[in-house]
Amino acid sequence: MEQQTRFSKSEEPEMLSSDLAFNIERMQLEFLNCSDVLYRHCSIGGINRATLIHVDGMCNVQAVDEFVLQPLIEHFRSSSRVDEVREVELKEVFIPSIKISIVYETQKVIKAILRGETAIFTEGNAFVMLADLVKMEQRSIEEATSEKVVRGPRDAFIESLRTNTSLLRRRIRSSKLKLECMTLGRLTETEIVIGYMEGIVKEELVKEVRKRLQTIELDGIIHSSNIEEYIEDNMFSPFPQVQNTERPDVAVSSLLEGKVIIITDNTPFVLVLPMTYWSGLQAVDDYTDRFIYATFVRWIRYTFVHVSLLLPSLYVALTTYHLQVIPTPLVVSIASAREGVPLPAVIEALIMEFIFEGLREAGIRLPQQVGPAVSIAGALVIGQAVVAAGIISTPMVIIVSLTGIASFAFPVYNLGTAYRMLRFPLLLVSGVLGFYGIVLFLIVLSVHMVTLEPFGVPYMSPYAPMTIRNLNDVLVRAPKSKMRWLQPWLAQSGAARFPKRKK
Repeated sequence: MEQQTRFSKSEEPEMLSSDLAFNIERMQLEFLNCSDVLYRHCSIGGINRATLIHVDGMCNVQAVDEFVLQPLIEHFRSSSRVDEVREVELKEVFIPSIKISIVYETQKVIKAILRGETAIFTEGNAFVMLADLVKMEQRSIEEATSEKVVRGPRDAFIESLRTNTSLLRRRIRSSKLKLECMTLGRLTETEIVIGYMEGIVKEELVKEVRKRLQTIELDGIIHSSNIEEYIEDNMFSPFPQVQNTERPDVAVSSLLEGKVIIITDNTPFVLVLPMTYWSGLQAVDDYTDRFIYATFVRWIRYTFVHVSLLLPSLYVALTTYHLQVIPTPLVVSIASAREGVPLPAVIEALIMEFIFEGLREAGIRLPQQVGPAVSIAGALVIGQAVVAAGIISTPMVIIVSLTGIASFAFPVYNLGTAYRMLRFPLLLVSGVLGFYGIVLFLIVLSVHMVTLEPFGVPYMSPYAPMTIRNLNDVLVRAPKSKMRWLQPWLAQSGAARFPKRKK
């Protein structure tokens, strides 16, 4: 009880004491039961002259011993003074290459220790010297796993914040690239960086991003998805409004277009905002191949994207309500394949879609060595078994298989997830109303998409509203000589309205 009173918190910042024993006792109380916090004492003649505190595994221990602890011991051994040592005198002990800062507040010292810095407490001084010798384990820069390319850079973001910012600086060697740092999370105090190109980005967009980030009040920010859900405009929309990427080249291209990126510490995925529907359908290979190939592949991608949403519903509507539209030989073939199947086409489709999504999820969650094999074997075995048992018809297996293949054509994973989710209500509507239900569903979906305005930018731009000068990179990929690579389309759109977000 006496210790609790002694170290009670107040509204005023708690300042350090000139009593070394008191300061160390305060730190020991703060880091009680923290076995990874190490205390290194510098004792000369039986008197503790200084104490170093750092977190094991977050600093360079060898550098601490060589450049901090040993110089201190030698200094105190050669000095005849036993009282306080001046700040200037202490700074001269260390080599100039070590970044040294002076702190007088207790809480600042605690936060610095938890960041990995080494705190140097000395007798007779009411301040602490912080040595920046942070060195934490991190994985090396590797190829992106979620955004594969045939031709292009092979590096990707990692969990280190400063490594990620350096990857951007290597590509944009200009002071126009601004990287603002702020901290989120009351307990985790996670560092995030807001990146934008001064002179290209709209200042209103940067202000809006800052404003939304400052309203986030959470105990912890573990990864970038925690931020994403708090800053998007319409959380009930199935479509993603914030793009995420682990490729530095994609982030740089977005910066040059006038967008804003958010880099989160301990997360390899960088947020890019605002996101539009068409940017979610563009792949890196569109800009590394020649424009003829890129346009051809883009049209194939667009076709498969819509096939993944519409194919099962069209099959159900045709075979249930609109047989007259199908050629007679094909009707006979489908009817013979469905002979003996006890379930309606819509129930068949729902069952097979659920099975396919279950196999996809199992393939993701299983270990990498067995996941693909289990998912492929499961699809083959289950497909053959249900057809042989007469539960599902052969055409339905073909339709679901084609739909599954088409769903892998999405360059942005979360946009593909939105289409996978929308496939199920569309199936139900087509099973009840046929073509009329499909058309009604698509009308409602289109109205919803054109009304979305993430960060004031229309989700379907530049087609809705139509902007002719920005159509050279949507349905087609124009030759690079005809494209305005450094013209910010966000600034050209003129849409800087920031409506009230739907929560």
